[in-house]
Amino acid sequence: MVARAVLAICMLMSAAACPALSAPTDEANAVLDAWVERYSANDRDGVVALYAPEAILLGTTSPVISQGTEQIRTYFNELPGSGRSNRITERHTVVLAPDAVLTTGFYAFARQAEGNAPRPSRYSMLMVRREGRWMILHHHSSPHSATRR
Repeated sequence: MVARAVLAICMLMSAAACPALSAPTDEANAVLDAWVERYSANDRDGVVALYAPEAILLGTTSPVISQGTEQIRTYFNELPGSGRSNRITERHTVVLAPDAVLTTGFYAFARQAEGNAPRPSRYSMLMVRREGRWMILHHHSSPHSATRR
């Protein structure tokens, strides 16, 4: 009888914790969705505003690591008016802590100047919440090969 009561309490506590974990997932994914929207609108300053001041970006086409607001802004210098776009094709989200969420998956870039042919890539973003605001702390992006090498 006592074991059933303990089991019931544990199940209730687990169920109560699930909604709490869905909020960070939803909020972090909203940042990713905003990144896609702003990138596709060619809004460099809007994209850069999503990153933490000390964020690290390993850009898809960059030979260097961009760290901090100014270097990330420089990475996106060609975005305004470029006709570039992005869409998520697969997304996975892991809550690491109430204020830290990892998103990873595949996305496809397209460039108007290249006939909007999709450029499949993979990504991972670490989102953190600071002072009530979710932002990107780490972003890695690289081309997605069609075959294993």
